[in-house]
Amino acid sequence: MAKRHDFQYFFHEGLSNMFSHGFMTFAAIGITVACLLIMGTFTLVAVNADAQLRDLEQENEILAYVDETYTSQQARALQSKLEDIQGVTSVTYISREEAMEDFKAEYADDEIFQDLDPQILRDRYAIKIGDLEQIQQIKRSVESVEGIADVSAYEELASGFITLRNVATVICVALIAILFVVSVFITSNTIKLTTFDRREEIAIMRMVGATNGFIRWPFVYEGFMLGLLSATIAFLLQWGLYEAVAQGVASNDTLQLIRVVPFSQLWAAVAGTFAGAGILIGVGGSLSAIRKFLQV
Repeated sequence: MAKRHDFQYFFHEGLSNMFSHGFMTFAAIGITVACLLIMGTFTLVAVNADAQLRDLEQENEILAYVDETYTSQQARALQSKLEDIQGVTSVTYISREEAMEDFKAEYADDEIFQDLDPQILRDRYAIKIGDLEQIQQIKRSVESVEGIADVSAYEELASGFITLRNVATVICVALIAILFVVSVFITSNTIKLTTFDRREEIAIMRMVGATNGFIRWPFVYEGFMLGLLSATIAFLLQWGLYEAVAQGVASNDTLQLIRVVPFSQLWAAVAGTFAGAGILIGVGGSLSAIRKFLQV
């Protein structure tokens, strides 16, 4: 029963402290929300860049063209050599005739292409790879196979996505670290104001034998509620912002190649991360603020 009364006291005191400095509390929540939003936005950009890269890895193909002097039987014999290359996930043989049928189907409205002779094309292999970062190495390995006359690979496109992912990841990690420290500092200073106003009360409590824990807990609850409230607001704003951007990308004809991961697949991770970061910022700021006044 005593613990229940202590909890009610701590909760009431923490809530009272939070509203006793309205402007600073609003400022702390606003700054924390802004920091969480920025961190969340860059993290979601990194997540989408990584998802886009994985889609590209699944769809990306290296086309290996067989020497035109090779017969169909000789061309098919190259498949096992290509499959043995490290990093290759699948190898599909495409004959001249099949390549011409695909070409005609793609340009079905152009009659000029319908009478072309398949012999003008080469037998080829569509090679899929597991990791785009290995595309240059795999291309060189394919080119070294005797009987392969030419190799086509979208190296620049793959390199662009890899660079985007790496840059987004680095920026995300750096911003999270910086903004986390800034948020803890601001929250700590906000709670220090309430602590400073109550320094005499804290001194009296210490004189009558109150433990550090009994004095500290109301401030911990205050930081907890500040962090949780900030996380809730930030999550709702992030949700709305993400959906607005997703709809904008979907309705833009020039951005149709970009696939935005649905927020329904991310909301749980975003909510959990925001709640954890918000509470950690709030409680961390509270503990940092009260530590000075509890020193003997």
